[in-house]
Amino acid sequence: MPFIPHTETDVRDMLAAIGAKKIDDLFDEIPLELRSGKLDKIPEGLPEMEVAAILSERAHLDAVGLNFIGAGAYEHHIPAAVWQITTRGEFYSAYTPYQAEASQGTLQVLYEFQSMMTALTGMDVSNASMYDGASALGEALLMAVRSNKQNDSGRILMPKTVHPFYKEVVTSTTHAQGLRQIELAYCPKEGKTLLESLKEHEGQGITAVVIQQPNFFGTLEDVDAITDWAHAQGALVVAVVNPTSLALLKPPSQWGAKGADIVCGEGQPLGAPLASGGPYFGFLTTKMEFVRQMPGRIVGRTLDLDGKPGFSLTLQAREQHIRRSKATSNICTNQGLLVTAATIYMSLVGPEGLARVASASIANTGKLVAALAAVPGVSVAFSGARFHEAVIKLPESAAEVLPKLAALGILGGFDLSRHYPELGNAVLVCATETKTDTQIKRYAEALKQVLA
Repeated sequence: MPFIPHTETDVRDMLAAIGAKKIDDLFDEIPLELRSGKLDKIPEGLPEMEVAAILSERAHLDAVGLNFIGAGAYEHHIPAAVWQITTRGEFYSAYTPYQAEASQGTLQVLYEFQSMMTALTGMDVSNASMYDGASALGEALLMAVRSNKQNDSGRILMPKTVHPFYKEVVTSTTHAQGLRQIELAYCPKEGKTLLESLKEHEGQGITAVVIQQPNFFGTLEDVDAITDWAHAQGALVVAVVNPTSLALLKPPSQWGAKGADIVCGEGQPLGAPLASGGPYFGFLTTKMEFVRQMPGRIVGRTLDLDGKPGFSLTLQAREQHIRRSKATSNICTNQGLLVTAATIYMSLVGPEGLARVASASIANTGKLVAALAAVPGVSVAFSGARFHEAVIKLPESAAEVLPKLAALGILGGFDLSRHYPELGNAVLVCATETKTDTQIKRYAEALKQVLA
């Protein structure tokens, strides 16, 4: 995008055109005591050359090493064609497709994305994406409160095995609207939600139960038992899933007797590269009976007057661009570019390819766990079945071990001590299809060296 500066003359002419004397007049509705005033801590402007040098230095601070961190953002192989197509001008610069007659290509991509996500999750309908997986869970829970007229208390059963960052975002998103998270304990041996912990909540008017599959530890939950218990209590089931895992695992629509009610998650594994904070995108699918309470928008396929197929925005229950205060959701746009990449990725990889990715990831994680557990003093935390992540325990503080591994070019995992202090010196590790036997061996040797 070209740099287009506004000269003093440009600013003066624009202000004159709208009848304002100065820029501050545009903010006269904001009380003076709420304005920031002079930004004293903002440094003076620098020449372009110096700014470029600073940005280059900052970029080099991003660690480039052999990555064994997962924790919600996964390093998968992305075919070169994915972003070669995604960054074509037709997709790269396209924005919200309100004008269907000028946005058929973008609308069709979104329609295909919706079709693929309903196929993966087994649900009836998908929206055209969310900001990210964490905010998608917050929106899904608000949707559950609106949808569950029988139990609209806002009491949410939240397993401790759900991603801690997701829970923090849910709190930020929903606490002002009266939603209350009630924590469910996990089994210290298997690393999955204790079914016994559900009993004390029977008959208490629970609105929704959250199930993450695989959970934050990478362990597989007893989704059938939890789903059936939730429905017996009149609660809705909100599933948080890794889309790659759905190539092998049972889709949420088949959990228990009735299936999950709302399904959401992070779409980053589907063709989005790892980056410092994103951008990523979330997805949300549901049963047809709840479609009117779904945040975001839906693209539909129709026929024009000549009988030719076309695409348009068929449902925008949010309507926040018209009546913001009464909107279903504050999702004002979607991560369309990332959705485009995901759609192209799934088209190129296909169902069999995605299954191979998932299978290779499981196999590599098994190799990784075996190699690390062979290092003196290292053990595996949980015995439960897993997908492509696992928790290992170290004989020393993870806060000391991980930086030493990083110095050797190994990004050794996610330190769990902040969120799960009861696990001691525990680290969450991950191996996707991108890891080779040589790289796994290198990590194990590096860990042995650091601990020695």
